[in-house]
Amino acid sequence: MSTSSRDRILAATQANKPAETLLPTVPDFGGEATPERFTAVLTSIGGTVVWLDGLAQLGPTLQQIFPDARNTASPLFPAAIPVDALTPNDILADIDLAVLTCEIGVAENGAIWLPEANMLHRALPTITQHLVLVLDHRRIVATMHQAYAQLPSMGGYGKFVAGPSKTADIEQSLVIGAHGARSLVVLLY
Repeated sequence: MSTSSRDRILAATQANKPAETLLPTVPDFGGEATPERFTAVLTSIGGTVVWLDGLAQLGPTLQQIFPDARNTASPLFPAAIPVDALTPNDILADIDLAVLTCEIGVAENGAIWLPEANMLHRALPTITQHLVLVLDHRRIVATMHQAYAQLPSMGGYGKFVAGPSKTADIEQSLVIGAHGARSLVVLLY
């Protein structure tokens, strides 16, 4: 029986397969997993951190920070605009305040992990004018390595958000809200 070209190629590939290499152990780079460190870093990149004594303060705090917000979207309170994964983008474009829960805060860079299950719609955290993320302060980790170690248990799609959207690509002129929300407020409780 003759051997096909395909079989010869597969056999040669199998014969020349390199030995399996184990992944290196990533050291714990340490750092501070404190709300103070997280707050300092997030503030330095344009975000705002506000402490809540409890989630019962959510409504009054939002009213104080965003008194003019009319088109709101959130799973945490009765919002003005109901949003789900099928909400059209033209409706999302009218939302001026989205309030969502997040899962992990990273002290070293002020990033916050927002899984798709908490977004209501994939585009909402990017298309809203102002984004508020609610985070349990006990979910702050020191480094991205520690955050990434938790991601497999968080489901599929998600994104790290760090500060409001900004760019200075054009004539080195800073533009806030160019590619996403104009402001980011993290409510820690």
